[in-house]
Amino acid sequence: MRYLTAGESHGPGLTTIIEGLPAGLPLLPDDINYELRRRQGGHGRGARMRIENDQVQVTAGLRHGKTLASPLALFVENKDWKHWETVMSIEPVPDKKEQSRRVSRPRPGHADLVGGIKYGHRDMRNVLERSSARETTVRVAAGAVAKKLLAELGIEVAGHVLEIGGVRADLDKDYTVKEIQSISEASPVRTLDKNSEQTMMDKIDEAKKNGDTIGGIVEVVVGGVPAGLGSYVQWDKKLDAKIARAIVSINAFKGAEFGVGFEAARKPGSEVMDEIVWSEEDGYTRTSNNLGGFEGGMTNGMPIVVRGVMKPIPTLYKPLQSVDIDSKEAFTASVERSDSCAVPAASVVAEAVVAWEVAEAVLDKFDSDRFEGLKEQVEAYRQAMKEF
Repeated sequence: MRYLTAGESHGPGLTTIIEGLPAGLPLLPDDINYELRRRQGGHGRGARMRIENDQVQVTAGLRHGKTLASPLALFVENKDWKHWETVMSIEPVPDKKEQSRRVSRPRPGHADLVGGIKYGHRDMRNVLERSSARETTVRVAAGAVAKKLLAELGIEVAGHVLEIGGVRADLDKDYTVKEIQSISEASPVRTLDKNSEQTMMDKIDEAKKNGDTIGGIVEVVVGGVPAGLGSYVQWDKKLDAKIARAIVSINAFKGAEFGVGFEAARKPGSEVMDEIVWSEEDGYTRTSNNLGGFEGGMTNGMPIVVRGVMKPIPTLYKPLQSVDIDSKEAFTASVERSDSCAVPAASVVAEAVVAWEVAEAVLDKFDSDRFEGLKEQVEAYRQAMKEF
């Protein structure tokens, strides 16, 4: 299973084509639209989210509420396109119009300058339009399809915010996936800690008032995962490695960790490894989940627990020093419309990319031509794991 995305932030819209889905997966546009709405929410979002009302158009691969196994094509319109038709025109425009909203002052921390150098763009709008986090709209759409497939197989995905601007949620227990879904969905910052919620929002408001931005940490938990997804036999078959790549591929994300993560460097092995137990009802399980559901690059049957760190968004309303690529003189960077904090929305994106990798691993392991056959195989495999 794979997908590609296409589209610019202020172009007509965004497209993804998904290939490799089984035939017969129940799917409706509302399954996708629900996730798109979640991505647009969260305290700290900017004016763009008041303009857009993301709705998916399914243009291929779906008939009468079930996938056909042919490529699934999804399109999300950019409603702001009407204000950018000349600036982003696919046809040549007069020179004066061509200079409209040209970007010659790159933003520190963004792809502007390096992308311009790499591809020879003297107008760095050609870079920022594609490198914009607006592209995650259709990654969430693809992730919504993956989440639907997983849910039909008894695998649930949930994300939440652990930290914003140095304010960390104080979690005194382990939450089930259902609890995470319910509690985080009710929070404006998608946190599980009601006591930290207002402080996080205050931090976001303070950053906005100061023309600044703040980042944070999100966590994704996947429950109901069977053991044995991924493989130890080659480095590029390790599922945790694929998930880490997916997390860091999200715009502004700079790192990923599983289970206790970097804390493992400060603990002895006896406090890190998850002891193995067996019962007739559950088969093999672990007494803890310090390794975040992975051993040897494979799922071990415990919930997958992965965290990602998001840096502050690089577009600042009090822009940092930059250099004009025309004059080579020092200037402040260009300002594009932006959020003061997108961490709550990023937790939804993180759910989507993790769900995709897990769904792909499922389809790699089992015959995936027909969805009903896939369900039967997964259930038979779960039973075989108990009897091993």
